[in-house]
Amino acid sequence: MSSEDKKHITLVHGAGGKAMHELVKRYILKYFSTRAVEPSVPVPLEALDDAAVVGDTVFKSDSHAVKPIFFPGGDIGRLAVCGTVNDIAVLGAEPVALACGFILEEGLPFSDFEKILSSMKKACEEAEVNVVTGDTKVVEKGALGGCVINVSGMGKRTEALEHNLAVVRKYRPSFKARWVLDSNLRAGDKIILSGTLGDHGLAVLSAQEGITFGSSIVSDVKPLNHMIKRLLGEVGGILAMKDPTRGGLADALNEWNQKSHIGILIYEDRIPIKPDVRAACEMLGIDPLEVGNEGKIIIGTVPEKAEQILETLKSTEEGKDAEIIGEATDEFDAVAMQTVVGGKRIIAQPLGDPIPRIC
Repeated sequence: MSSEDKKHITLVHGAGGKAMHELVKRYILKYFSTRAVEPSVPVPLEALDDAAVVGDTVFKSDSHAVKPIFFPGGDIGRLAVCGTVNDIAVLGAEPVALACGFILEEGLPFSDFEKILSSMKKACEEAEVNVVTGDTKVVEKGALGGCVINVSGMGKRTEALEHNLAVVRKYRPSFKARWVLDSNLRAGDKIILSGTLGDHGLAVLSAQEGITFGSSIVSDVKPLNHMIKRLLGEVGGILAMKDPTRGGLADALNEWNQKSHIGILIYEDRIPIKPDVRAACEMLGIDPLEVGNEGKIIIGTVPEKAEQILETLKSTEEGKDAEIIGEATDEFDAVAMQTVVGGKRIIAQPLGDPIPRIC
């Protein structure tokens, strides 16, 4: 970033990655600390996890400003619901209620608004959760690019989570955490990716720039709470989960490295990427590991349950392309990838997602 950029907010500050994390840590945490109310907030703001925990309730708020508001495979409404549902689910909770805030731009066609609302309703039905309250504002034409949507949500503990933690303690008796968190990984734990990378980011880019890439690339946006609940309740042994949205897999793994204080080694030949997505990334000079996803999760698990989790994932529509892509290691303190040509390369935390306003 230039010295001038350091004086003002730029798009990269909202694109995931190092710049956004620094913004949150340097400015937001300075004013909103929850340390004084612990232990009533066992997963506080400072944890910078996908959601917070207050008492035994998971709480999440997520705003969406994707541009354009309609893209191949989805729209801002479906994205808003799925994003909040998935952020609650990856802590091990079951989403129980959503709140929705609309900021609409003057001139937005009612037909477009109804398409968005219909899409939100369908996503809620898939996730089996309802919008129970909200707010609506309208701003002048030209200010937003259509609309911005905030969806907040609450989640509760489940028997599936309790089963999962019991399985973890069977193999790791000293494990004390009550939630599935970024800080739970230890050397030897396996890393699983639930499906192909880059689909959502490339779909949004194609809509932004009018590029077809010679094929049909569509967003992967979908609610994953039912898949996650099945993994927790039928298999167990899961320590950490995260949806690799802005900043992609590279940013998500670097967050695990920083919070669990453990190295992570992944294998290039095991990372699922669709051929058309790979070709588009090569053409544009984009690293698919840094591109955002909206229907995938990464899972950290005790090694003894990795194969069973993978088998269960592959039996679902959402996880049919899942692979075990690596493991946590104490041999180094970084994220590295074993390449197909031999040797390892460091996977640094990206400055931000290479595609702006993907969510």
